[in-house]
Amino acid sequence: MVVMANACIQILLVMTLWCFSFIGAAIAAPNTSNMLKQPAIEVSVTLGNATNELKFFPDRLKFESGKRYKLVLTNPSATKHYFTDKDFADAIWTQKVDAGNVEIKGAVNNLELRPGAKAEWVFVAMKPGSYPLRCTVPGHAEAGMRGIVAIE
Repeated sequence: MVVMANACIQILLVMTLWCFSFIGAAIAAPNTSNMLKQPAIEVSVTLGNATNELKFFPDRLKFESGKRYKLVLTNPSATKHYFTDKDFADAIWTQKVDAGNVEIKGAVNNLELRPGAKAEWVFVAMKPGSYPLRCTVPGHAEAGMRGIVAIE
């Protein structure tokens, strides 16, 4: 009898945790259905330039929470660069990233652009804050390839 009662309690506990996992997911998931219907606001950023300056152009980006954006990243320089900001990536909802003939869906926090490359990152800005942007190629951030991404 005790064994059966313990088994019933374990089943009840598993069922309760299973139900709460769905409730938590529903609460945490952003309501992006209406946001995806709005046109994406295009913002362009160049990683470096033809004279190989180690800078983001522009180096300060501002987004509005709840708006949909298409961030167009290009690298005209002769070296690869990274567009890296995990905290910013955690503060947005990524719809997709188009890079050449590849479309990436889901969470993205680091984009590497090789010389001459272009990528388009479509996202909805969600969590207000100020996030540090940097290129993680050794020496690039120290030479000035840094910036700020703000969501208001």
